[in-house]
Amino acid sequence: MRDYRKIEAWQLADDLAVAIYRLSNVLPREEIYGLTSQMRRSAVSVAANIVEGSARETKGDYLHFLHIARGSLAETRHFIHLTRRLEYVPESDANAVEELSRRAYACLHGLIKAEEKDAGKPDRLAATVKALAVLGAAHLSLIPAHDL
Repeated sequence: MRDYRKIEAWQLADDLAVAIYRLSNVLPREEIYGLTSQMRRSAVSVAANIVEGSARETKGDYLHFLHIARGSLAETRHFIHLTRRLEYVPESDANAVEELSRRAYACLHGLIKAEEKDAGKPDRLAATVKALAVLGAAHLSLIPAHDL
């Protein structure tokens, strides 16, 4: 199990979730069940999926949750964009949260790429070993049992 608190992508996602909660406090009351709720859920989902993935046993499962986190982060970034277009928040506030989301996205994307690269090595090795075993078994099947 990985300690998610040491993962920089989680730290940035956690900071982003707090920033989104603060930013969404100024949204119009009529958005409480719409944009406010969606924005908060997607932001919280980023950090939560990193945490859940870090508790998984296999690298494949970990990567699966990192990909979900990246999707939630893309969604969050859209909501930030939307609050800016609707002029719900001051431009300077939107810019600050946008920059934090950009940093979080770049960090998470880098983590995913590094984990994918690392995951590829054992997968290639396992495939090679399996292929050699199959070839060896095929070779052995050509030799009569009494000659072994």
